Amino acid sequence: MPENLEQIKNFYEEAFRAYAKTQPSPQIDVRFYPYIGINHTIRVREGKVYVRIAEICREMPPNPQKALAYILVAKLLRKKVSPDARTVYTNYVKRQEIRAQATENKRARGRKIISSAEGDFYNLEEIFERLNRTYFQEKLQKPVLSWSARKTYRVLGHHDSTHETIIVSKSLDNKKVPEYVVEFVVFHEMLHIFHPTEHRNGRRYNHTPQFRRNERKFAYFTRAENWIEQNIKHLKRHAKRK
Repeated sequence: MPENLEQIKNFYEEAFRAYAKTQPSPQIDVRFYPYIGINHTIRVREGKVYVRIAEICREMPPNPQKALAYILVAKLLRKKVSPDARTVYTNYVKRQEIRAQATENKRARGRKIISSAEGDFYNLEEIFERLNRTYFQEKLQKPVLSWSARKTYRVLGHHDSTHETIIVSKSLDNKKVPEYVVEFVVFHEMLHIFHPTEHRNGRRYNHTPQFRRNERKFAYFTRAENWIEQNIKHLKRHAKRK
């Protein structure tokens, strides 16, 4: 085992001794794994603990590595995470160069399935341009717009800032779906461009109070929300239909 992995393994053994004082330390396997983003996993299989640390954190200094060990072990054992450990770790991963590298990894290795903006009943590019004129004074740069590859019902729309893409569920490309519902979903995703994700204290905030206030400016906000709520079961049945 490389020297740095041996040291990191020692951090996990120390964390287990701290959180599970009356239990013997388990066998631990620690490796770096080519996750696209800043993701880490810890699992138990047949009594052995497997830790996989994102490759992007290979050069992470000992202190945040130790903090990460305490965080992952605490979560595994359902213990309270130490605020000090959380602070040390998040102060490292929220650094601009780390986030920039994670974004670049996602852009280079992430995969986005794009079909077409023109559906059987609705054209997403026409809807985007209309909404951009009405609500954004044509200030939003048009992203890639596409219907999803298959029908979904849990997620009706998604904005991916890394790939500059808005995907809308194919379930809504239906003559029985009112146009204002499709517009509302597109409008919601456009607001994610207008209000980028905020990062505060290591947490991500997508739907800020200002985001919610602007969302209510959509002319058919209440009607669209009510329609979706009343028809979600119908969308679910059609999405699951072979």
